[in-house]
Amino acid sequence: MVGWAIAVHGGAGVDPGLPVERQEEARRVLERCLRVGAAGLRAGLPAVDVVEMVVRELETDPVFNSGRGSALTRKGTVEMEASIMDGHGRRCGAVSGLTTVKNPVSLARLVMDRSPHSYLAFDGAEEFAREQGVEVVDNSYFITEENMSMLKRAKEANSIMYDYRVPAPGVDSASAGLEGAKVGLLMNGLRISVYAPETVGCVVVDSNGWCAAATSTGGLMNKMSGRIGDSPLIGSGTYACGDCAVSCTGEGEAIIRSTLARDVAALVEYKGLSLQEAVDYAIKERLDEGMAGLIAVSRNGEVAYGFNTIGMFRGCATEDGFMEVSIW
Repeated sequence: MVGWAIAVHGGAGVDPGLPVERQEEARRVLERCLRVGAAGLRAGLPAVDVVEMVVRELETDPVFNSGRGSALTRKGTVEMEASIMDGHGRRCGAVSGLTTVKNPVSLARLVMDRSPHSYLAFDGAEEFAREQGVEVVDNSYFITEENMSMLKRAKEANSIMYDYRVPAPGVDSASAGLEGAKVGLLMNGLRISVYAPETVGCVVVDSNGWCAAATSTGGLMNKMSGRIGDSPLIGSGTYACGDCAVSCTGEGEAIIRSTLARDVAALVEYKGLSLQEAVDYAIKERLDEGMAGLIAVSRNGEVAYGFNTIGMFRGCATEDGFMEVSIW
């Protein structure tokens, strides 16, 4: 028997000027979710049940970029995506392009458990949701005044807003805490803005040593309709196996290119690296010029974080009573 452990994230990268009240709000949400997950683990729930339960909590709270409060497309709508993976048997489910499903992570779970497939998207995913009787709401439920304001600013600047924070053009990168980073980054010719909501994720190892991971997001603010990021892609934004579980956040296109989550697991499985060594190597060597972060747990109860941004909203709890929530 191993001791259980849980980690959560609310996105990689934090504006150093983020108001203290917003920081504290994020901390409270993460701490509440850790307590929900820890209670489930103490009750003997398997890891895959706990990651779904915790990510549902994060999707319901508009503080982060998933479910209610999701980033908006150019059209002012949401297209949400999520994935879940049970390392005990490497079963997985993923969804993209959701516009009415209240909790995308739970639909991903149903894809895993009740369909012959691993991934459903757009109209097919919505149809499956109705067949399964999951809770659906009007698209307006997910849209907040804050995100409408962000979309307006993004359109005015012809900009994409990422899950991480980048200094605006003209800001000295060292003073902003990004020494050596590029200032005024572009993606496909569009400037990346300095503020955006954040993707969420959870990784768990239960008392049996079984690992699971789940990730959920609304994607990029002002994204093209139909864009799919790393969060629903097994091996990129989410991965779990017998050795560990990983959930990623940040520049989705870079995470996809690096198959970041699977690389962490492969370094543990094939190279024998410790979990933290694997995370550190993947963040340093696999992202090229991309910016991202991740959380991970191992079957032995280890917890590891890594990010190459200013900060990452994150927290963890373990069976021995340890709990922390951090940003920087």
